[in-house]
Amino acid sequence: MLDIKVKTENRQTHTRISAQELSDLVHRIGGEADRFLVVQRVPDRPGHFVQTWHENGGDYQLEYRDGGPERHFRVTAGSPERVAEVMTRWARQEPQWDAGIVWESAGLPAAEPVPPMPAEIEEQLTEWIRLALRGGYGTVKSLTELAEYHLAEDGVRPVTTAQARQLVERLWVARVDEQERWTDVTDADRLERAFAALDASGITAREDFACCRSCGLGEIHADGDEDARGFVFFHSQCTEAVALGHGLSLHYGGFDRSEATTTAIGHEVAAALTAAGLTVKWDGSPGQSIELTGPDWRKRLVG
Repeated sequence: MLDIKVKTENRQTHTRISAQELSDLVHRIGGEADRFLVVQRVPDRPGHFVQTWHENGGDYQLEYRDGGPERHFRVTAGSPERVAEVMTRWARQEPQWDAGIVWESAGLPAAEPVPPMPAEIEEQLTEWIRLALRGGYGTVKSLTELAEYHLAEDGVRPVTTAQARQLVERLWVARVDEQERWTDVTDADRLERAFAALDASGITAREDFACCRSCGLGEIHADGDEDARGFVFFHSQCTEAVALGHGLSLHYGGFDRSEATTTAIGHEVAAALTAAGLTVKWDGSPGQSIELTGPDWRKRLVG
């Protein structure tokens, strides 16, 4: 699998796909509302991506960026095979991945200088962004939007979009540099694998799902397969708690709403988590959440 995330014009997202799947996406584009795709690495490094645009009957416009707007380049490619090959080599970070291509500048103007924000505001915002990064589920875009409004009062925002994005990008890159030193398996990795196995077994399993327990319970049924037997999730408040160094509470249940099914789902979830190497605390009661105690919460950013 390639460590990439692909976004298409029709709002589909494909994460960690194979070279063949990437090629299939390149071959697919061209129709109405499905004319381009953007490829970023996982974890994302802001300002580094490749993308292509194609309309049926025309050539492929291939572009890549390696930093700021002045480092944005383009070329016309005649075939989807060539585009897919170049994108795959870029994703693999192969030496001379673009050999034989003569790029031209996209002619984008350099970014305008961003005025510094007041030191007190930057300190408060930095603390909040670092907590969100430890949680591990945001993107540069989503964190920028939230940071812009985080300290707003009475509709007045103390930071601009550009200031928020600059700070988020700087802290994001620092966190990505840090996680590249994580060569071991973390508890966040173990949870992700356990949830993937549960989801495949007919239990809808979602991480960082909804804003609270009530909203999660109201939305979880529509988020999974129609024939799912039950669910397990944790919401954003749980994510914040585990990022602060506490345990992680998991909510679960059966879609038939019976106590027996809920209890059975709870046992399946607890068993999957234990098998993944996580420490589980649960008394077997369907009225009690399942707790992960002392998790090593190093959640890898994707972006």
